[in-house]
Amino acid sequence: MSLALKLALSPLLVAQAVLARRRLPVLPEPAGARQGVAGAASAAPLRLLITGDSSAAGVGVVHQRQALAVQLAQQAARLCAARVSWQLLAKSGLNTAQTRLLLQREGAGLQADVAVVVTGVNDVVEQVPSHHAVSAREALANALRNAHGVQHVVFAPLPPIHHFPGLPQPLRWVAGSDARRHNKALQQWVQQRGGDVSLVDMETPLNAGVMAADGFHPGEPVYRYCAAAIAEHIAAEVWPRLSVQAS
Repeated sequence: MSLALKLALSPLLVAQAVLARRRLPVLPEPAGARQGVAGAASAAPLRLLITGDSSAAGVGVVHQRQALAVQLAQQAARLCAARVSWQLLAKSGLNTAQTRLLLQREGAGLQADVAVVVTGVNDVVEQVPSHHAVSAREALANALRNAHGVQHVVFAPLPPIHHFPGLPQPLRWVAGSDARRHNKALQQWVQQRGGDVSLVDMETPLNAGVMAADGFHPGEPVYRYCAAAIAEHIAAEVWPRLSVQAS
């Protein structure tokens, strides 16, 4: 959308954003283990890290079994015929730059072969320019590679915010337009960066029936879909090229 239109709508958008923050229930991060192992003991090893914001952490469901990390580890173990040692390091409310800081604070000694990064919605909420968000993603990818031994970073795209039932119009429309711009910038950067990062091709229609009670976070059906899509991406595009395959 044009900057002029966005500026013209800004008083209404700010008011709607404030009201939405007050109205939407604050959902907790789900209970359950944040690390584990999936797959046969005799299978080739794959160390998997999931990091990012509330959607990475599983907000919207009551237990990690229903959230992204556990389902992703199970699906990746099945599709890659691997023994997946997985760890979740995520926190609700983080933008992309803050995710890197979380790794710095709490990720000492953490090592992984593949990292899955789920961030971006809070970049949109906080009006982080898309080029700044891309710079934060590059810094995060570099930190994962240099400090945590990650061979490949898989980025999940921003969700279709224009389908979030918890947001009123025109805020939903404007935020969705911003999300599409961030995804375009992310895609361009991934193509320029080269082989150690990739972007999952997925977009699921969102409605009140598949989302959490707040109309903002995923429900279990969305986590199940995303886990399957990311696992299929890892199995097809990432796993065959990892050095652990030769070990």
